[in-house]
Amino acid sequence: MIHFNGVSKYFAGIPAVSDLTLNIADGEFTVLIGTSGSGKSTTLKMINRLIEHDEGSILFAGEEIRQFNPQVLRRRMGYAIQSIGLFPHWTVEKNIATVPSLLNWPKARITERVSELLALLNLEDHFRHRYPHQLSGGQQQRVGVARALAADPEVLLMDEPFGALDPVTRAALQQEIARIHQISGRTIVLVTHDIDEALALADRLVLMDAGKVIQQGTPLEMLTRPKNAFVQDFFGRSELGVRLLSLGNAGSAARRGEWLDEEAIPESMTLREALSQFIARQTDRLAVTDAQHQPLGVLHFTDLLRQKGA
Repeated sequence: MIHFNGVSKYFAGIPAVSDLTLNIADGEFTVLIGTSGSGKSTTLKMINRLIEHDEGSILFAGEEIRQFNPQVLRRRMGYAIQSIGLFPHWTVEKNIATVPSLLNWPKARITERVSELLALLNLEDHFRHRYPHQLSGGQQQRVGVARALAADPEVLLMDEPFGALDPVTRAALQQEIARIHQISGRTIVLVTHDIDEALALADRLVLMDAGKVIQQGTPLEMLTRPKNAFVQDFFGRSELGVRLLSLGNAGSAARRGEWLDEEAIPESMTLREALSQFIARQTDRLAVTDAQHQPLGVLHFTDLLRQKGA
């Protein structure tokens, strides 16, 4: 879907991205991660030409991005950012409809699409007539994501989209994005500095430093086969065990055919979160329910010791 070939970008003669070669596959959830100034946001913004690359080539669906009119290119790519950027004097419905309106979609189709996205992002229909100042931060961010998805773009670009949110709202939106990716199969490229967010969402991680890719691979590969000491230190040597647990879930590790009559945990809970439940409840067994809240099995504390990630 997206291919960087020897791409460099300079600001005042100093390289922000240097000789970058990177492939982002169709339908893949790719997360760019790294320290501040590593070049991850610059890399993302070069995809939709918010920043023009100085050297090399960037291909989108097989064509050099400079062959596209920038506005046409951006309408094929949804873009969601931390600051959201909703138009304050427009209703939620009008904000979401920004790109479809520019594309001259019929009004009935726009109304239908707004309804679809409100439902997809768990916003009740009455929100369509509200203004941004009448929404919470989390609701505003959901509207920002809905606007980015409104014209059914081929690629969704996200630059620190949840960075300003409280932990509870942030976790809920992470789950929504993961669900949307699973449902739609859309190509998503997300920039974050949050390691746990990256591990939870990525099909493939790209770790950058000083404008270069240091290592890329699945979350499990990055944790268990680090290329060098920098990668080990970045992901935290002392936290390796609990981060590996974050890659598995309770449903995959629960023992079928067993049950406990006590408060259960959902199958979607990560094993890292389950570890906290074991400690908080001072128990060595936890009942697990499926997506329909039906009994699935029992997770034993000793099962955590056998996990090697997902």
